[in-house]
Formats: sequence, C-alpha cells, structure tokens
Amino acid sequence: MSRIANSVLAVASAALVLAGCGSGQQTSSTPTSGSEAPKVTGDVTVFAAASLTETFTQLGKDFEAANPGTKVKFNFGGSSALAQQLNQGAPADVFASAAPTNMKQVTDSKTITDAPRTFVKNTLEIVVPKGNPGKIAGLADFANADKKIALCAEQVPCGAASKKVFEAAKVTAAPDTLEQDVKAVLTKVSLGEVDGALVYKTDVKAAGDKVEGITFAEAAQAVNDYPIAPVAKAPNAAGAKAFIDFVLSDKGKSVLSAAGFDSP
Repeated sequence: MSRIANSVLAVASAALVLAGCGSGQQTSSTPTSGSEAPKVTGDVTVFAAASLTETFTQLGKDFEAANPGTKVKFNFGGSSALAQQLNQGAPADVFASAAPTNMKQVTDSKTITDAPRTFVKNTLEIVVPKGNPGKIAGLADFANADKKIALCAEQVPCGAASKKVFEAAKVTAAPDTLEQDVKAVLTKVSLGEVDGALVYKTDVKAAGDKVEGITFAEAAQAVNDYPIAPVAKAPNAAGAKAFIDFVLSDKGKSVLSAAGFDSP
C-alpha cells in the first residue's frame, strides 16, 4: 500500500510541476499581447477651463489621430460653473480646472476621487485693444472711473487671481462688467467694447494681433495652478486615463508650452 501511495504522490507532484511549467510557457509565449495597452475607443468627454480652449482643442485632434475610433468632446467654460455642473451629475470623463479651488469642489463631493495632478501654471496679463486707445498704462488705471474695464467674476479663477493682484498693488478696481469666464472678457477687449481687462497671458497670445498685452509685476502674486483628474463615474474610464496621460506626455507639454503655459 505504501508503494502505491508513493507512486500516486509522485505522479501528482509531477502533474503539478508540468502544469506550472505549462502555465509559465503560455504566459511567455504571448508577451506582446500582455504588454500592449488596451485599445481606447468611443467618446471622451472633457470639461475644461475656458483658457484651455485652443490648446485642448488641438490636443483633442492629436489624441484622436493617435487613437483611431475615439472622439473627444469638450465643454469649455468657467471652472466654477463646470464644477457645479459635474456635482449636479453632468456626464463627463475628465475635468481640467484653472484653479485648485474649483477642483476641490468636485473632490469634496466625491465627484472626483482620484488625486488631481497639476499639469500647467498660468499668469495674468493686462490686455487692451490693438493700439491701446484707452491709454491703459498699468493696474492703477483699473481704478479710474473714466476707463471702461472688464474683469472676470470673483468665483472664476481669473477673477480670484485678479482680486489678489489688485490687493497686492493696493488698487481698488472699478470694473464696468464682470464676466463668467476669461474668454468672455477677452471678447470684450478684442471688440473694443472696453479699454482694458485682466486675462491670462495665454489668452493674450491666442488672440494674436487683435489685442495687446501689458505685463505687470504683481502678476507673480497670483499664479494659477491647473489640475486635471478623471471623473469618478466616467462613462469612458479608459478614455479618461488615456486622455490625461496624453496631456501629461511630452506631446501635451509641447503644445501647452507653445501656447505660453508654464510648467508646474
């Protein structure tokens, strides 16, 4: 009986060894498929700050070219409004905010659960219509009631940053209009409806020869960090990850840097 038991045990042990070897051979015979990233397809919906309009539109096209079968759909606007939409259940895959404050709105509500990653920084600049007909020379002119001034509303990142620079310069601004995103402010300037405004330096660059920019020292007191993160209930979680990785890639950094954004 002991001889039979020993024989059975030996056969069983050999079978286990062979099974283990077979499993190892199967894994090693298909290393390529195991190492390939899963194919990304379908719509990728991105909620992004208005100041990212030009760069993200370009990155969206580049992402689609690199991932055939995908379509990037954007919702650009003020970061505060976008955060509110997300917290109210608007379907999206990615949120890119112009300030950590608005990103915190969605992380606090668990609409976003992954840790956001800062991907760029941006700085304010005075913007005036081409030729500077209102003769805006600096921040002090924003307190002049005779000048027509546009600013972002304070709940928007560019508005919160504007408040900081005015406090640093000890200037009490007298805006004629408060807009809900930075592109609305820029439009007022490019159309000549106001004498001056504060927008991001990237917006001044994007507007080309329609406007002129004036730098000022206090801008360093209100540099905005831009965080990006996937939405917790993203309809296309794989697409969200892939798009964020693309933004953070060398290609993404190149596009953002060319637009005037600073590295984090």
